[in-house]
Amino acid sequence: MRDSGYAVSASQVLVTNGGKQALYNTFAALLDPGDEALLPAPYWTTYPESIRLAGGVPVEIATDETTGFRVSIAQLDAALTARTKLLVFVSPSNPTGAVYSPAEVEAIGRWAVEHGIWVITDEIYEHLVYGDATFASMPTMVPEIADRCVVVNGVAKTYAMTGWRVGWMIGPSDVVKAATNLQSHSTSNVANISQVAALAAISGDLTAVAQMRTAFDRRRHLITGILDGIDGVTCPLPEGAFYVYPSVKGILGRTIRGRVADSSAELASIILDEVEVAVVPGEAFGTPGYLRLSYALGDADLIEGATRIANLLSEG
Repeated sequence: MRDSGYAVSASQVLVTNGGKQALYNTFAALLDPGDEALLPAPYWTTYPESIRLAGGVPVEIATDETTGFRVSIAQLDAALTARTKLLVFVSPSNPTGAVYSPAEVEAIGRWAVEHGIWVITDEIYEHLVYGDATFASMPTMVPEIADRCVVVNGVAKTYAMTGWRVGWMIGPSDVVKAATNLQSHSTSNVANISQVAALAAISGDLTAVAQMRTAFDRRRHLITGILDGIDGVTCPLPEGAFYVYPSVKGILGRTIRGRVADSSAELASIILDEVEVAVVPGEAFGTPGYLRLSYALGDADLIEGATRIANLLSEG
């Protein structure tokens, strides 16, 4: 692969209808009924549902801002059972923007090898990292995991091609063959025009991506500065992707324009009703007490939306 340096053959690759299908295909190919999948939280909402659809059992491992929303080896050890089949590993992360260091990626990869655990690594935000953060692909850091690792990726984030629905999975040939058989009886191939567009994106240079990354870097500082300045809100500076994930636990229980939010879901509803800004509550990602906001929009709209929230939560 051009960007990660991971060398694979054509038989190890399946092009899918978006990253979601790559994930479901992978879980369906690997999980038997009752198999456990370790899932660090916060997590993207699709992961646990795809695991359940494939007959697996998601085992959530809680992380928070004190650890940079990164799971530790000790936590993985504590969650490991005889039924553990795989680990879902995501860096950079949706919804937190957390990025594991190369050393952390290697350590987790070696832990998986030691215990014979499969790793599903979602690399769709690989090019969207900022500051001193560095993306590292697990099978390049730990080559011996290649026989028990599936890489999931797509064009939606790096190339802003969400609607084209092109993703892919890369793994051992037998797993990819099983996933290909499944896909052939569900959706068949990805639309040809979408594949041609995706090929143009991934084979072109990354100049436009660098420009996007510069804009996102500026915006992550903008939105973090506004939100972290609110009394009761703690907003870590994200290292990757294009989301912030502030804790609003200090806001819960307050009266806001005559209403009391006892959960982040209720707070999200109040923000939408009162200042017409849509946010996603932490309940959707397995960690109540937080809100997810995207900074993949223009600076003016970003400042306007974040300022509306700040003004609302600072009243009275």
